Amino acid sequence: MAYNESVLQRIREILISKQLDFSEKNMFGGVCILIDDKMLCATHTDKKTGEDVLLCRLSEQDYEAALENVNCIPMDFTGKSMKGYVYVNENGFKSQKNLEYWLQLCLNFNPLAKKSKK
Repeated sequence: MAYNESVLQRIREILISKQLDFSEKNMFGGVCILIDDKMLCATHTDKKTGEDVLLCRLSEQDYEAALENVNCIPMDFTGKSMKGYVYVNENGFKSQKNLEYWLQLCLNFNPLAKKSKK
């Protein structure tokens, strides 16, 4: 499992500062952050490029807007894009302000997201 601990720690610190209750789970080759047992985001290191990426779960509207951002690509985990999920490359969340922006988009959608079947 490859992920950058400092990226994960930055995510933790933002969520803690917002006094949010979250959990972590090893998924997608990295670490997934869950709130209310629903995926919020995840981080891992891309095997091909060695670059840290942030996986964001977004509303349909935010997903469409994110695809126009040069730092985002659709999540393609199985060979087919998964609507509502984008990878943000490390340039897209290098600054604290940018990381907070992406996490807030994920937090905005989380109450509306469906829980995965167990």
